[in-house]
Amino acid sequence: MNNQKLKIAVVYSHHKLGDLIWQLPYIKSISEHFSSPVTLIVRSKTQAKDILQDEKFINNFFYCEFRKKIWYFFEIFKLYKFFKNNSFSHVFLLDKISRPAIAAKIANVKNIIGPGIKNQKKWISNKKVLSDLDYQTLDYSEQSKKFLNMNNIKVSNYIPELNLKNETFKNIQPELKNQKNIVSFGVDSFELYKMWFEDQFVELANSLYDEGLVTKIYLIAGKNNKKVVNKIIKLSKKNIFYDCSEFNLLEITKVIKNSYFFVGNNSGPLNLASALKVKAFGLIANAKISELKNTNIIPITPPNYKNEFNKDRDEMRKLKASEVYKIIKKNLF
Repeated sequence: MNNQKLKIAVVYSHHKLGDLIWQLPYIKSISEHFSSPVTLIVRSKTQAKDILQDEKFINNFFYCEFRKKIWYFFEIFKLYKFFKNNSFSHVFLLDKISRPAIAAKIANVKNIIGPGIKNQKKWISNKKVLSDLDYQTLDYSEQSKKFLNMNNIKVSNYIPELNLKNETFKNIQPELKNQKNIVSFGVDSFELYKMWFEDQFVELANSLYDEGLVTKIYLIAGKNNKKVVNKIIKLSKKNIFYDCSEFNLLEITKVIKNSYFFVGNNSGPLNLASALKVKAFGLIANAKISELKNTNIIPITPPNYKNEFNKDRDEMRKLKASEVYKIIKKNLF
């Protein structure tokens, strides 16, 4: 397709890292369809400028926080100015949000293409949209997949891949050159009920260390869950843990990328590990593993597991450390 006059923007408003990673195949497909790199509009919390800086299908980033109340109108104006100043030919929306569509309409963008969920359908230019049933029954990845296929944009690979050059990490801490058999544990989650218990992580760590499979374990968690990391270190009798709760996303990415394997809760770092092509084991007892079908994640579930949501953290107790250890060892060898 002739891309001389095409300028494409892609908008995704969700703040979770894992959700953004799931959208990478669809953002890439839009770029491939038009033979043109895209401008990605996301929240600053995603730190997309850092982790996606080496992706050839993205050539620019613009942060918008997608806040509510009075900020709704300020952000419409902010997006309008950005669209107008950059003369975009196409604006794609990968979720139900309306304000980018409104801003693009005011800026006279000819092609405003979105799933058309709820109020958004009033502002977009495409006629083929998702139904209310699609919105209720499909996860975010499935919605994007169906929406793009309906609008004749081919998706060649549904599994997210994240490409970061070694040079990108040249001046990024920590120093990992002389360390062997390091492993990453993702020990927190945005949703508390998805978190495995601290003593279970300690039991798993002891088994892996005693077997000689690991020498150092990096504990991945956000600053707000530093207490989880501290508890694991306090419960352990071995000096094998490294606290990563003060790390930024690029530092965490470096640790995961250099890990022998990753074990963690169903959260952003788990999806990050999978996209980095690191062997990733997901600890899941009360969420749907069916949502992970388009990833390289190896789900570990308890006996009598049901593929459904159950927001009871005690369900994670049913996932025994001894069984997790056996499954990890079996998949490693």
